[in-house]
Amino acid sequence: MDAFQEYYPDNVAHCFGCGRLNDDGHQIKTFWDGDETVTHFQPEPFHIAMPGFTYGGLIASLIDCHSTGTAAAAMYRSEDRAMDTLPPFRFVTGSLKVDYLKPTPLAARLEIRGIVQEIKGRKVIVTTTVTADGVITARGEVVAVQMPENFGMVAGKPAAA
Repeated sequence: MDAFQEYYPDNVAHCFGCGRLNDDGHQIKTFWDGDETVTHFQPEPFHIAMPGFTYGGLIASLIDCHSTGTAAAAMYRSEDRAMDTLPPFRFVTGSLKVDYLKPTPLAARLEIRGIVQEIKGRKVIVTTTVTADGVITARGEVVAVQMPENFGMVAGKPAAA
């Protein structure tokens, strides 16, 4: 089974958090696990906030990209379509709220889990948790908005990366 991000069209696969075409990015990989979605991510030493702890901006970006990928997969699922069918579903963040519950250890492999709360028209609301060593360290809510088909296009062609 391929990660959701493997199905993103090339013109929208450059995101720092989830773009498979961004060699310098996180390149997260998200999968279904029952009715939840899951991503695993190992912070690097340069993701430091202070000795021993992960930078909060990284946590926010993981919640953001995991949630928009979840939104796309949920929309395909709601229409009983495979993720490689056209037209493609791709989402951007309309709203991102993050609650930092505990410091996130830098050395811990993180588990990011998302649950779809609502699909309404072109919007999908996803709640996502970040867990380190079995402890939820952050919780987020993303309102993901479906991109129009011409998003990322200039004069009818994909914008340069």
